Amino acid sequence: MKPYAVRTRRQFLAQSSAAALVATSSLALPSISRAASRPEFTHGVQSGDVDMTTGMIWTRADRPARVEFEVATTESFSNARRLPTLDALPESDFAVKRLLTDLTPDQDIFYRMRAVDLTDTNAASEWMVGQFKTAPSARRDIRFAWSGDTAGQGWGIDETGMKTYGTMAGHRPDFFIHSGDTIYADGPMQDEVTLKDNSVWKNTVLIDEKRKVAETLAEFRAQWKYNMMDEHVRAMNAVCPTFFQWDDHEVVNNWSAAKDLSEDDRYTEKNVALLQARAARAFHEMTPIRFTPAEPGRVYRKIAYGPMLDIFFLDMRSYRAGNSDSMQEEQSEETRFLGDEQIRWLKRELANSRATWKVIASDMPIGLVVPDGDKIEAIANGDDAGPKGREFEIADLLRYIKNAGIENTVWFTADVHYTAAHYYNPDNAAFQDFKPFWEFVSGPLHAGTFGPNKLDNTFGPELKYVKAPAEDQGVNLPPSEGFQFFGLVDIEAATEQMTVRLMDRDDNELYKVTLDPVRSA
Repeated sequence: MKPYAVRTRRQFLAQSSAAALVATSSLALPSISRAASRPEFTHGVQSGDVDMTTGMIWTRADRPARVEFEVATTESFSNARRLPTLDALPESDFAVKRLLTDLTPDQDIFYRMRAVDLTDTNAASEWMVGQFKTAPSARRDIRFAWSGDTAGQGWGIDETGMKTYGTMAGHRPDFFIHSGDTIYADGPMQDEVTLKDNSVWKNTVLIDEKRKVAETLAEFRAQWKYNMMDEHVRAMNAVCPTFFQWDDHEVVNNWSAAKDLSEDDRYTEKNVALLQARAARAFHEMTPIRFTPAEPGRVYRKIAYGPMLDIFFLDMRSYRAGNSDSMQEEQSEETRFLGDEQIRWLKRELANSRATWKVIASDMPIGLVVPDGDKIEAIANGDDAGPKGREFEIADLLRYIKNAGIENTVWFTADVHYTAAHYYNPDNAAFQDFKPFWEFVSGPLHAGTFGPNKLDNTFGPELKYVKAPAEDQGVNLPPSEGFQFFGLVDIEAATEQMTVRLMDRDDNELYKVTLDPVRSA
């Protein structure tokens, strides 16, 4: 298979989708096959965690190789800056990533890599090119997308591919927030699935590692490589940074300290902690997420994207106590969800933020009841009363935001496999010591569709919009049914207003609301 070529940002922005990009561009998407004579990049490029002066980049070679890097502000690379090389070795599955530094704010950045075979320095790959734009230091219009849930419930890459990525890319976002369930390590796929109407869904692209649950490090890595075999995903990755967070399916469904795999015959490895360790390593190797020296492997972090926007990425998975009924009457170790250290970090960073909008990227919703059998998987416990269980931490956080005078917090989340808009109103809540705020739900990107979930009244969520399958349509609808969703957010420089749109994969606008910023006195 001949490698695709990577198109420039300006050329890309003229296209309506990533599929059109693949068909017509000169921008390099990777070959999946290995060339015998010289190295190749197997799964394209990625960028992520971009701010005003830095950004992460990633790629993967097909063999031990020394990877050369160049960075420029022109697509011709006429002013390229060459960086020290990195070695792609088996220990990291031939993946490499690095932090680009000393970049100019609000600047198109072009980067390229070339792999030189470590056993034959005369054998070098073609250059693989990617690009992104740094965050602004002054006000300018900002657009970003968010969603979650990729390649879940057995729905893989069919002849259409992961179309939602192409639709998102056509909107030219500055970046994309992947809100978790970035892979489905616990979701084996079959070559064909017979649908209710007796038509057949065909996973036209499938690898052996996707035919079983992931247990080894190699199998977890393969989950990521599978997603990047999709042409829409690779095309978007080449021109749009992704800011990653994780949830449960990166490891195993609804995992916590209470997860028990002893009766799950799919797993020969029953140790959830060991599975989590392997999954976390693969997550950090296969994504352009930043490295945190204070806590290697940390997922929660802040990205400052100019004077109008700070983004706070939460990790609602790594620090939780075991799932329970979440009905404890007092806060304790059993009710831990975000954990003390993450809560302290979030309060401190919110208080220090001078950005107009404080986006809280949450991998799970606040007020939707998400069950785990007879236990609770998320925050809301469904009793519609004052805080209990995991709700204690959220009540404390919301109270702090109010008392500290922190304005313009908006929550964006996924996880439940449908799309919705919630307005949290203390006037209607059992717990009332907080400021009103919005929560927007989107997803799945390419997975089964479910919902809607029950709303819990502890924090008074008002349902402003929902789109989910009707009861007679059933659950686990395939992507071909069209119930695949993402969100778009625009922040206007002149007014600093935030406009949020809920979209489907066919690019239909389902719901729209414009939020006015509260001005501090």
